[in-house]
Amino acid sequence: MVDEDLWALIEPLLPPWPDRSPGPRPVPDRLCLQGILFVLHNDIAWQLLPPPSHAAGYG
Repeated sequence: MVDEDLWALIEPLLPPWPDRSPGPRPVPDRLCLQGILFVLHNDIAWQLLPPPSHAAGYG
């Protein structure tokens, strides 16, 4: 869903992750964006998304 051209436009706008941050390891930015676009494009509720172990299937 997030092709290379779109990602090349968006990635520079995102702030870098801090070297050390509290809490669990964050989801990669591109994967997070894919999930957001999947929800918006398919007009579904966040609760209907597959569990994180299936996150790579978005798009």
